[in-house]
Amino acid sequence: RRQPSVRDGPSATSTAAKFQFVDLAGSEKVKLSGAEGEQLSQAININHGLFVLGKAITALSEGSAHVPFRESKLTRILQNS
Repeated sequence: RRQPSVRDGPSATSTAAKFQFVDLAGSEKVKLSGAEGEQLSQAININHGLFVLGKAITALSEGSAHVPFRESKLTRILQNS
């Protein structure tokens, strides 16, 4: 977003940006980890979030009309980045 800067005169512009750091946990190999119960649920959610993030990045890089931001909590959070 560009806004006029009073300090630099009426024709000057400045740029604002948003930067987010996200700790992307590694992919969980459910069969090898032996996870059960809550840990299994978390591993499934991590894998799903990373899968959808990959789909969203691919869609954005290809200029797709549809980007699957609503398919996971992670992509909803990162949607405006």
